[in-house]
Amino acid sequence: MIRTVSVLDRSRTLEGRSAASALRDSVGLARVAEDLGYHRFWVSEHHSVPGVAGSAPTVLAAAVAGATRRIRVGTGGVMLPNHQPMVVAEQFGVLEALFPGRIDMGLGRSVGFTDGIRRALGRGAGDADRFEEQLTELLGWFDGGQTAHPGVHARPAEGLDVPAFVLATGAGAAIAARAGLPVVLGDLRDRERLAGAADAYRAAFRPSARAAEPYVVVSGTVAVAATSHEARRILVPEAWALARSRTRGSFPPLRPAEEVEALEMSPKERELYEGALAGHVHGTEEEVAAQLSEVAALTGADELLVTTSTYDRTALLDSYRRLARITGL
Repeated sequence: MIRTVSVLDRSRTLEGRSAASALRDSVGLARVAEDLGYHRFWVSEHHSVPGVAGSAPTVLAAAVAGATRRIRVGTGGVMLPNHQPMVVAEQFGVLEALFPGRIDMGLGRSVGFTDGIRRALGRGAGDADRFEEQLTELLGWFDGGQTAHPGVHARPAEGLDVPAFVLATGAGAAIAARAGLPVVLGDLRDRERLAGAADAYRAAFRPSARAAEPYVVVSGTVAVAATSHEARRILVPEAWALARSRTRGSFPPLRPAEEVEALEMSPKERELYEGALAGHVHGTEEEVAAQLSEVAALTGADELLVTTSTYDRTALLDSYRRLARITGL
């Protein structure tokens, strides 16, 4: 069993409710996660997505850190190609200065989802290819070793120790290994691929001043309930939203499970919906404990980062309480 367990919340909007309520729900969930003993609480970055309120993760992280006392707080992640590394360093420097010893810097290599978003951000699809270069520069703003801009310093970041993590799919794991940084790998639906990525990362890892040994975080959806059926229903709103995004081109707010189950879907939507429901870790406490033991054995993961989203907040909070019990938090 993976004993270090954390939460990544994507501030999913709910049909009929505002983006503001989604952000407040994220802060409220962070308080619950802290009380339950979760290790970290991370927030995400999405731009121009109707179903996600979290577009400014360092701002939201500040709100979360201010509302909690002990839990580590960070980003899963800041999409580095969308930003100037110096500005990212300054933002995390401010967070670490305000909340010392509690801030994590999770970094991803994605750019805006569409051409229009990328243009609005002043970026292009090819900017993701500069992630490794940007990562090196960003870390240099903290240790004073950056050479891209002589005589320039990121205040108050320089000299502060903010742990950095690389969110990885594909090439990202190799970049994390070369940089000597912890890696976050997703998702739990393809566990054999996840295990292979973890093994490749460990084999290529180069010790660094930031990490002497490889550190693997595996991430994905985990839903726990009194029955397998109830656990599966937690997955329904997000599965429908994913199917909708693949067929309509826009990721929508979450709808109640009972509404989704009553919908007429085209054959393509039904295929995508059923595919989006498959493979997640879900079930009763006993069933989920067995599945997580399998994940631990396959991947040797050091930490589990749970990314569950659903419409029913009561069911979501109950799931996190049950998961905390399973993992002995």
